[in-house]
Amino acid sequence: MNNDEILQTLTAMSHYVGAPDRGYAILGEGNTSARIDGDSMYIKASGTALGTMKPADFLAVSISKVTDILDEPNATDDDVRENLRAALLDPREERLPSVETVMHALLYEYGEYNFIAHTHPVACGGLLCSVNAKEAMLGRVCPDQIVVMGRASVFVPYVDPGLALAREVRDRVRQFVEEENEPPKAITLENHGVFALGPTAKSVMNITDMAEKMAYVLLGAYSAGGPKFMTEKDIDRIATRPDEKYRQKLIGG
Repeated sequence: MNNDEILQTLTAMSHYVGAPDRGYAILGEGNTSARIDGDSMYIKASGTALGTMKPADFLAVSISKVTDILDEPNATDDDVRENLRAALLDPREERLPSVETVMHALLYEYGEYNFIAHTHPVACGGLLCSVNAKEAMLGRVCPDQIVVMGRASVFVPYVDPGLALAREVRDRVRQFVEEENEPPKAITLENHGVFALGPTAKSVMNITDMAEKMAYVLLGAYSAGGPKFMTEKDIDRIATRPDEKYRQKLIGG
């Protein structure tokens, strides 16, 4: 895709996950991004609303310049803000990228990702703000959840949004890749929200949809005595079946 096509696709994806009737993000909640090339990406401008985004509401930034600050142990909020400003590819731009730009940038280290959406779905939020958050987010309860969201997800205990959260996510995603030999399709943040990551905008929308549906299923299961999670053997079977891999490609766009 050329840059105009990337922006149009990113805008449509943002409208989908930001539609008020879905309850994934309202007002200025959430953020979305898309890879442009090996060292640049489009990211939602701070203060904009996903449901009403226009192509001009996305800012092009340098991935490497954004992630430079990750290993600065004494970086302040002001340092982060100046880092984001310096990473803008258009020096005339006066707006600032989303507060979660650093996290989006570090995730594009993985070539499998071309689009990312961070949202705060209602049912997911109900679980992520509960005492059962970790158990609920790490388990799998049905085959389609595995097909769309993968055999496992990353769970991150609550961390202050921004640079501290980006560092924690970086460490946990690296650990996940070491254990699973593939990057995650979803990252769940305690008391916060969900990151959906994929090669296409369609796959990201599917992951977000499935995360919310499974959250509703789990809320029902907890109210009926508790969920019965699938075994590792059954999860592995679904994750490796050729017919499910074929279906995964078709529904991912």
